[in-house]
Amino acid sequence: MGELILIRHGQTEWSLSGRHAGRTDVPLTDAGEAAAKALAPRLARRGWAAVFSSPLSRAMRTAELAGLTGVRPDPDLVEWDYGGYEGLTAAQIRETRPGWELWRDGVMPGNTEHPGELLQQVAIRTDAVLGRIRPLLNEGDVAVVAHGHLARVLTVRWLGLDASAARLLGHPHPGTLSFLATEDGQPLISAWNVP
Repeated sequence: MGELILIRHGQTEWSLSGRHAGRTDVPLTDAGEAAAKALAPRLARRGWAAVFSSPLSRAMRTAELAGLTGVRPDPDLVEWDYGGYEGLTAAQIRETRPGWELWRDGVMPGNTEHPGELLQQVAIRTDAVLGRIRPLLNEGDVAVVAHGHLARVLTVRWLGLDASAARLLGHPHPGTLSFLATEDGQPLISAWNVP
């Protein structure tokens, strides 16, 4: 059985400054492009059954620079819709909402472009992705190029945990790999946040 390799897109100006970039299509920085290219040698050794990506340009460009081909854009892989918190840092949010914590408190509704999304809605999307991926793992490895919070939710759903357990995982750094596998039929994390 193949592994599910999660690839966090490379650095953007917003990831560098800690701004919440959900649906805003922020491009990679030069450092983000370099990190994506640096993934290529490691990913080239894999036998891909499929490659999926968030349709946002920062993920699709990461896939391209990492040498992945046959990439299928999947709208279920877009980042959490942060609603009214789109573009804000956690510190800025806490100025008006002291003690705010994303996994516990969620987001506030935004405008029509960023209406906001409940954690459970993100979990439903990742469950749908996993439902499409699991059968493909019988044919080889599957790559998913996505975003930090989305990858954390997808990982805990892979493990069969409630989406709120994603708070227990460290935020994957831009341009890193994480590996999900099975052992004796049980899902596990074989590596996390690997540069």
